[in-house]
Order: sequence, then structure tokens, then C-alpha cells
Amino acid sequence: MPVPTAAAPAHIREHTSVLASSEKRLLIWIARRLPRWLSSDVLSALGFAAMAGAGASFAAFRLSRAGAIGVAACLFLNWFGDSLDGTVARVRHEERPRYGFYVDHVIDLAGTAVLLAGLAVSPLMHSAVALILLAAFLLVSAESYLATHAAGVFRLAFLGVGPTELRIGLSAAALAAAHSPVVTMAGREWLLFDVVGGMASAGLLCAFAASAVRNASNLRNADSAVLERRAQTLSQSGAAGGVAVNADRISTQRHR
Repeated sequence: MPVPTAAAPAHIREHTSVLASSEKRLLIWIARRLPRWLSSDVLSALGFAAMAGAGASFAAFRLSRAGAIGVAACLFLNWFGDSLDGTVARVRHEERPRYGFYVDHVIDLAGTAVLLAGLAVSPLMHSAVALILLAAFLLVSAESYLATHAAGVFRLAFLGVGPTELRIGLSAAALAAAHSPVVTMAGREWLLFDVVGGMASAGLLCAFAASAVRNASNLRNADSAVLERRAQTLSQSGAAGGVAVNADRISTQRHR
């Protein structure tokens, strides 16, 4: 199936995380100083490879808790590649909106799946928790992509938490798990990452529900307003048509 050549409709990127403004300034500063060979595509590939490395580092916890260092290092490299690919394109005026949006989020989906697969085979998290977390992430991702298409707004954060904040939290949890992989709650011992995964799943599901309700309500109101304007236009056209018909009838009667 051929890809249409018309320009893709623009969408608004809404990034309201705690670190968004300062991070944006830092990314622009870095992007202006990168060598030309470090292109958006190279940075995207680096982001995916780093996410796969983070998953492998989690799996390596079976052999050594030093895997936590690998997790933190790989998540930093993922931030570098994933956050800079689009910034570099914009700074160099080399934007490819449709290609960039598509590739970036395909990589996000695949990278997250690989990361959680690494957690699932590690001793840090039960596989069922990893599966639930992946399902919650996919729900949020699907809703976000649908909202971008239907409402023209792509939101990168929820309640001040965006991708960068998640990377920092995940790195901190990995380093904490290297010290002690279990926590005591309500008199019971739980795997730290089971607790983190459960909380993250709950947060993602709340974000999904809140965003779905908000977007559905906004879209219903917007479409209802369009229908009302259309009905008014048709009503006015009908009234004008009726006046014209009556005028024609009167004119015809006078000429008889």
C-alpha cells in the first residue's frame, strides 16, 4: 500500500513534566554541539540499543547485583538517544514529522517490551507483575496515539511525571535493589520491584482512564458543536429557500 505524500497534520506536543523546561534547554544546548555524523537515526538506534542493554542488565541480576550499574548507565544512554533524536532534527531543520513520530514510538514500544522481558526473567520481579505492567503501558500508549490522531495533542507526561522522571526512578530502584531486593510492608516481605511495578501499573491505568474520559468528552463536545452549527446552517438555508419559493409563487400569481 503506497504511503500518501501529503504533509501529515501537525499536532501539539504537550510536555508538562517536572523537568521538562530545564531538560529542553539542556537538550538544545547539547544538540547544537554534536558532530554532524551523530544524526537523528543514529541517536534513535542508540536509544533502542540502550533500552535493550537495560533489559539485559536486569536479567544479569541473576549473576551479580552489579547489573544495577549497567541498568543506570543504559538508561542514561537511552535518555541521550531517545531525547536528542527529535531535538537534533529540529535544531538542524531536518524534521521528518511522520517518519520521526512513527519510528520514535515503534522504538518506544519495542524497547519497553525488551526492558520488561529482562525484568521478568530477573530475580527482581515476578513475571506476572511484568506482564501486567506491560499491558498497562500498552493501554496508555495506544490511547495516547489515538488522542494524537483524533485530538491533535500528544501528551508526554501525567501528573508531572514524564519519560525522564521514569528513567530516574527506575535507575534509583535498580540501585536500591542491588543493596536489598526486598522491602517489608504490613509485616510481610515483598520484592521491591513487585511493589514498584504494582504502583506503576496502577498509575498507568489511572492515567489511561483519566485521559480517555477527558479526550472522549472533549471530542464529543467538539463534534456536537459542529453538528449544531451544521443544523443552524441547514435551517437558515431552508428558511431562505422557503422565502425564495414564496416570492416566486407571488410573482407567478401576479403575472397570471
